[in-house]
Amino acid sequence: MRNFFKKRAASLKEFGSAVKNGDIWVKLSLLIMGMGYFGRKQILKGILMILLEVGVIASFVSVFLPYMSKLSTLGTVQREMIFDPLTMSETVNDYDNSLLILLYGIIGILIIIAFIALYIGNIKAVYRLQEMKRNGEHINSFKEDLMSFKNDKFHITLLTIPAIGVIIINVIPILFMICIAFTNYDETHQPPAYLFTWVGIKNFVRLFTNSQTLTFGYTFVRVLAWTLIWAVLATATTFIGGILLAQFINHEHTMAKGLWRTLFVITIGIPQFVTLLLVGKMFGDYGIVNTICENVGILDFFKHIGLLKQSAGYIPFLSQPGWAHVTIILVNIWVGVPYQMLVATGILMNIPSDQIESAKIDGATKFQTFWKITMPYVLFITGPSLIQSVIQNINNFNVIYLLTHTYKTTNMALANSNANEVDLLITWLFRLTNEYSNFKMASVIGIITFLISAALSLLTFSRMIGGDKEEVYR
Repeated sequence: MRNFFKKRAASLKEFGSAVKNGDIWVKLSLLIMGMGYFGRKQILKGILMILLEVGVIASFVSVFLPYMSKLSTLGTVQREMIFDPLTMSETVNDYDNSLLILLYGIIGILIIIAFIALYIGNIKAVYRLQEMKRNGEHINSFKEDLMSFKNDKFHITLLTIPAIGVIIINVIPILFMICIAFTNYDETHQPPAYLFTWVGIKNFVRLFTNSQTLTFGYTFVRVLAWTLIWAVLATATTFIGGILLAQFINHEHTMAKGLWRTLFVITIGIPQFVTLLLVGKMFGDYGIVNTICENVGILDFFKHIGLLKQSAGYIPFLSQPGWAHVTIILVNIWVGVPYQMLVATGILMNIPSDQIESAKIDGATKFQTFWKITMPYVLFITGPSLIQSVIQNINNFNVIYLLTHTYKTTNMALANSNANEVDLLITWLFRLTNEYSNFKMASVIGIITFLISAALSLLTFSRMIGGDKEEVYR
């Protein structure tokens, strides 16, 4: 961050020097961006810069400025149907749309920032042309400038379109979501019929508030705790299961190895959402798993040991808290272990054989070899991947939602906040948005989820890649 501000300060200093020491063509470029190129006989480039300047200013004034002027209020004119006695028909008034005001306002601000950066860069560029002419250096023609984008500036050519795509697909929606968190955009403030407006940090306060009518504070703590427990357990169980299975397969006969790997490759190839939907049906209250458990006596056994009430007619695998949590983790192991097994197989094949042989000579057991040599080596190689897996599981929408989309909570405090016991932050956010149109609170939860993921990533990455651990495994 410090380097970023240093670079921006150096850029502004260079801009100031260009304005101060530039000739008449540089100073004219302060008003008309292409004039500096005309003075250096780069006519086509000058024309293009003028057209770009005129196009940006015209589109900004005609399209974005009217919306940006209303950003402070997000609109004041409500949509109404007005009866026209002359035509005997109803017409819609010239109303404000808060959603469009916010969206176009954000885009307008980004255009201003981009134009300022282009403006500063243009002044510095024409000043460099002035210096090149003074020193008798060669100034490229327009054709030579174009050719440079195929040679020494080819990286700019490659990155321009992806960078624009990232801004349109990622940056603008993220900024829009952040802004929504500071508004009252919900089911009672739906554009275009109704306006929404800024409310400051009230939504963030609401997320940590708990009362008889407002239970977001209680719900947030419950959902956050389960999200973190799930992320750690889901990552740890699939990781350890994958390593143990890979270790087991590596000691099997060659034909058995091929059979196991083929089986798991087929398992990975099945679309996950299809698998999860089928498993959700199988583990339903009256699904095939419950039928089997009743026929073989498992249902009666659970009643006998006190895990179920005597009146229970099924095992609530996905319909009661506790049972649902365990079932979700077990299903995730089944879904995730095949991939982890394939990854671990490749890593195990690269463990230095001299270390394994030395351990055998020293009398180490298989367990000691696995715990002291295999696990540290695998953890070192897969450390960054494990961190990524934890973050992915924090946002693992598929497994939770597809297995528990029919789950109904009996906890009124959770129900009052439109959540249930098996929700992660991401699925809670989805329910608030998709089922209850509570966009303001969903945006707040999205921001909190991002902050948690970012903090975990920074802390764990800094510890994982620190030190000289690489030398140990060379």
